Amino acid sequence: MKHMILAAVASLAFAGVAHADDLIGNWRTAPDDNGNTGIIQVQQCGAALCGTLIEAFDASGATMTSENVGRQIIWDTVPEGGGEYRGRLYSPDRDRTYRSRLQLSGDQLVVSGCVMGGAVCREGGRWQRVN
Repeated sequence: MKHMILAAVASLAFAGVAHADDLIGNWRTAPDDNGNTGIIQVQQCGAALCGTLIEAFDASGATMTSENVGRQIIWDTVPEGGGEYRGRLYSPDRDRTYRSRLQLSGDQLVVSGCVMGGAVCREGGRWQRVN
C-alpha cells in the first residue's frame, strides 16, 4: 500500500513536467509590426521553459540578419493546466518585456502578454509548430 501511494504521488509530481514537454520544439512566430517572423526554439531550462530566437525572416519570407538571433525570447514559463503557460516574453519589434500567456492548441500557440501593471497588453498572434 505504501508503494502504491508513493507511486501515485510521484506520477502527480511528474505530470506537470510531462505536460510542459508539449511546448518543447520549434515555433514560427506570427508577423510582428514590421512583417518579420522568426523561429523560436523552446526547451527545458531548469524547472521552467525558455525559448531562443534561432532564425529570423523578413516580410517576404527571406532569411535575414538580426541582432536578436540567439536572444532568449521566452523564459520563466511554466504550465498552468489546460494547455496554458505563463511566464515572460520579450518582443523585439517593440523592445518590451511582457508577462506572457501562451495557450497551446495542437500545433498552434496563441501568444499574448501585458507589461507589468497590466496597463499595456498585446496580442502576439498564433505561432505554428515547425519541427
